[in-house]
Amino acid sequence: MKKDLEIPAIINAIKRSLSPGLKYPVGLHEPNISGNEWNYVKDCLDSTWVSSVGKYVDKFEEMIAAFTGVKCAVAVVNGTAALHICLRLAGVEPGDEVLVPALTFVATANAVSYCGAVPHFVDIEEYTLGLDPRKLEDHLQQVAVIRDGCCINRYTGRKMKAVVAMHAFGHPVDLDPLVETCRRFHLELIEDAAESLGSFYKERHTGNWGVLSALSFNGNKIVTTGGGGAILTNNPELAKKAKHLTTTAKVFHRWAYYHDQVGYNYRLPNINAALGCAQMEQLPKFLEQKRALAERYRQSFSGIRGIKFFNEPAFARSNYWLNVLLLEDDYADRRDALLEATHEAGIATRPAWEAMHRLPMFKDCPRMDLSTVENITSRLINLPSSSFL
Repeated sequence: MKKDLEIPAIINAIKRSLSPGLKYPVGLHEPNISGNEWNYVKDCLDSTWVSSVGKYVDKFEEMIAAFTGVKCAVAVVNGTAALHICLRLAGVEPGDEVLVPALTFVATANAVSYCGAVPHFVDIEEYTLGLDPRKLEDHLQQVAVIRDGCCINRYTGRKMKAVVAMHAFGHPVDLDPLVETCRRFHLELIEDAAESLGSFYKERHTGNWGVLSALSFNGNKIVTTGGGGAILTNNPELAKKAKHLTTTAKVFHRWAYYHDQVGYNYRLPNINAALGCAQMEQLPKFLEQKRALAERYRQSFSGIRGIKFFNEPAFARSNYWLNVLLLEDDYADRRDALLEATHEAGIATRPAWEAMHRLPMFKDCPRMDLSTVENITSRLINLPSSSFL
């Protein structure tokens, strides 16, 4: 007979991993405000440069580019806006299909819909929790045909324009084989790096493989601007277009207001960028603290029946944005009981996002076999992961 999941032991293991004397309840991922945030924000207030232009916007973009190693970073109002513009500049048009993982935050699929395009859901691999490049290759061999340099879905007749690789919970997707698949099938690669600031694939920061990539600085991210995001690219011309599109497509003039296309008011305010600059100064420390927390979790959960702590892939160095606990298959039916017990103990945990193909607005979208997504979502739990824990 199968023994029950050791829920009290799991709760004790979580508490052992956290700092002694911590006050409960403990949140899932809270911002760490411990540097120059007050000084930089006050400088904005004193100068009255609080809106969509100012020195902190420029500085923030420079800091992001320097840390990630990309040539250009364009700060925007949130990660969803960043991804929307990435898709637009990658040439995604109404009626196109965009291949996205079925396990992701809804913003990934929403951004595709903002373009008038159709999400085409693909499976993940358990090793990374991100898009499975080998399974995608097999799927494309079955459903895709190349005509006049375009990838066409032979069943829907629509163009398949791009692939979005989302680095789930900060763990990088296996990018090298994905890049090769995109090359063979004439697909643009976009990285949804919203959760992976500070994560490296084969010693190079995420965001460097896609023609464009998106970051998020929401309040629950490793670095926050309250709300905010950024577009990353190694193509200066695309960066120039991104800046133009996200600033309402206004043609520069000292006083005249002339806009040469439909643009978006996606500008990041200077006061938010000031907060981001102070956070970026502390990013190396945050990463060190988060990796130390992940190691404590790894050690604390060792030997507990029915669970395993998710470790970064061998080819990656992850920021461990949200730590992941996976129940073994035999204990998947105890997931909700564990969630209930941890919340009763004052420990904020959560399940994976609802798989995209299960949401009402996306239920009729094209998709491949999603057996790994179905399996993982039934047994994944996120643990408290704030850097100060």
